[in-house]
Amino acid sequence: MRRFDGVEPEPDTGRPSLAGASVALGNFDGVHRGHQALIAGARAARPEAPLGVVTFEPHPREVFRPDDPPFRLTTDGHRARLLAALGVERLAVLGFDRNLSRLAPASFVTEMLQSGLGVAHVTVGADFRFGRGRLGTPAMLAALGRASGIGVTVLPLVGDETVAEIAPQPGMDDGETGDDTLHHTPRPSGQFSSTAARRAIAEGRMAEAAAILGRPHAVTGPVVQGDQRGRDLGYPTANLAFGSQMIPAHGVYATRVRVLEGPHAGAYDGVASIGERPTFGVNAPNFEVHLFDFRGDLYGAEIEVDLIALLRGEIAFDGAAALIAQMDRDSAEARAILGTPA
Repeated sequence: MRRFDGVEPEPDTGRPSLAGASVALGNFDGVHRGHQALIAGARAARPEAPLGVVTFEPHPREVFRPDDPPFRLTTDGHRARLLAALGVERLAVLGFDRNLSRLAPASFVTEMLQSGLGVAHVTVGADFRFGRGRLGTPAMLAALGRASGIGVTVLPLVGDETVAEIAPQPGMDDGETGDDTLHHTPRPSGQFSSTAARRAIAEGRMAEAAAILGRPHAVTGPVVQGDQRGRDLGYPTANLAFGSQMIPAHGVYATRVRVLEGPHAGAYDGVASIGERPTFGVNAPNFEVHLFDFRGDLYGAEIEVDLIALLRGEIAFDGAAALIAQMDRDSAEARAILGTPA
């Protein structure tokens, strides 16, 4: 997959970077099953054309509500890897700021999609809104597209009735405060959305989150230096910083880990802890994962940690011996869930 930042032309040809492409348009945080349906729709609309995605960085909510707690389901890099795995050939990442948010709907279509990127076809969901004041609707996009020579497909929202109803909560909604370029209206029960995935993850309902995302939720990033307390307890861990990623429910999880680079690249099962480590009086959110039967140094390596199941909540123990005994039980339970031999 080729990635392009902004609307600069291809350096080798001078042509618009998405010239002739059939694209899905949106934020794509989480690349959940609704997003996947949009990408499939873009492919079906013009099977002969290059398949593209047009998205934005940073997320509009980070621009309009910078003091919100971390909320993202995927980092920029993880989102790109997920899109590439879906067969996306060209990814255009538009820099989102207040100037872009104030573009009139017609200007967004002509300046960004038509002359800037050169797309041939755009696919959006039925709840899509765009342009200054969120005035742009799917019907308006279709009309503007016809005038600009761009085809437009509007897909109905997709969902699964087994997904619980998720009521929008402060700080958890898909829409943004302000005159943002992109906005998704509230969704009925059962429809796939980033809001529903966030709520499930925040409450530790990992099977429900996986049903929305189409895969387990993952925390991703480079392994950072920890305090090495796990090594002293007989459970060495790889530590990650959440950064802009949302913090799941505190507790202990059965996990699957993918090391993406370096001499230890590969897949491993494990057990992870998310929380503030009350036994040791640590008050900052922390993520550490122990890889079963692993020996080696992962510092600096990019990893993805799938949270398969929440085993228990966060507990304060009387001392190290009680903690180690519980970690032994947690590891045994995680191995049983994952089918990992002891």
